[in-house]
Amino acid sequence: MVDAADPDLTFHGDRELGAGLVDLAVNVRLSEPPQWLAEELKAAIAGLGAYPDDREATAALADFHGVPPEMVLPTAGGAEAFTLIARAGLGRRPCVVHPQFTEPEAALVTAGLRPERLVLTEGSGFRLDASQVPPGVDLVLVGNPTNPTGVLHNVSELWDLWREGRTIVVDEAFMDAVPGEIESMIGSRMPDALVLRSLTKTWGLAGLRVGYVVGDPGLIARLRQQQPPWSVSTLALAAIRAVCSERGRDEAGAAANAYSVPRDRLETGLGRLGLAPAGPSYAPFVLAKGPVGLREALRDRGYAVRRGDTFPGLGPEWIRIAVRGVDVVDAFLGAAADALAQLPTGSGTHHPVDPGPGTHS
Repeated sequence: MVDAADPDLTFHGDRELGAGLVDLAVNVRLSEPPQWLAEELKAAIAGLGAYPDDREATAALADFHGVPPEMVLPTAGGAEAFTLIARAGLGRRPCVVHPQFTEPEAALVTAGLRPERLVLTEGSGFRLDASQVPPGVDLVLVGNPTNPTGVLHNVSELWDLWREGRTIVVDEAFMDAVPGEIESMIGSRMPDALVLRSLTKTWGLAGLRVGYVVGDPGLIARLRQQQPPWSVSTLALAAIRAVCSERGRDEAGAAANAYSVPRDRLETGLGRLGLAPAGPSYAPFVLAKGPVGLREALRDRGYAVRRGDTFPGLGPEWIRIAVRGVDVVDAFLGAAADALAQLPTGSGTHHPVDPGPGTHS
């Protein structure tokens, strides 16, 4: 258990971006929503004169996940959901499992709480051990698959966190990038548990702010009490209804399957360069460890990657790399090989080797 000085919990990958840089820092699959989804949003513009009504979107999500509507709450992105949880008073002694997305802890701190940290280690493969959570903790927040490590915890391991009087919150923002959504905690009964989802990543909707929570009906009711009226916009609700359709389900499934080839290529190539991946990733990104200064050297070569040292438990030797198409992966590995060769002696440089077929510098 670590209770150390905070890194910058408000830093997010979009701050890595700059003119002319290839974006490998932000984990959004598409630069814009697919045409069919954009058409659904365009059609919803005619309804902007009325206040948003989330009942149809709530019913669509409930049907999508096979749960009753009282277990679902649409939100203005995952960030609003974390704020609602922090404000709802679901625990007086929270614990955040790190390294993970920093917004949950930031929201708790803003609400006047001082969360404890359970920091998972590289030596354990960043795997969760429920027994490490102190018995007195009454609120646990964990990611699955976890940002930034890409680790996919077993759902049984997550339920091992449960104790009488303890609420479990699982950030599944990237679960729709996992084929079949295996290890999701969502089910018809979720006592003392909440799962957060985001539609930002798969559907290119970061600017729309759209997500939702599924979980214990009593907890959902408490979150709804904290939510401002009409918090989720008409267009965001239209997006929810659209992606819950059969077309949306099929496209999301195909997108999840499509990650495997470029991600495997990226992990293999990083390993050949001596940039050790954190472990097999089940997310649309890979966390890798290399020499300090590599992120800046990659930036000089036209690639923005996510710094690791703003995640509690990680340091400046870690970078997170978004999975793109094979051509982009190959070009990036070539740039990484060149960067490693040029880093000065004493920076912890890993001697680059052939990054594999198809790569170029």
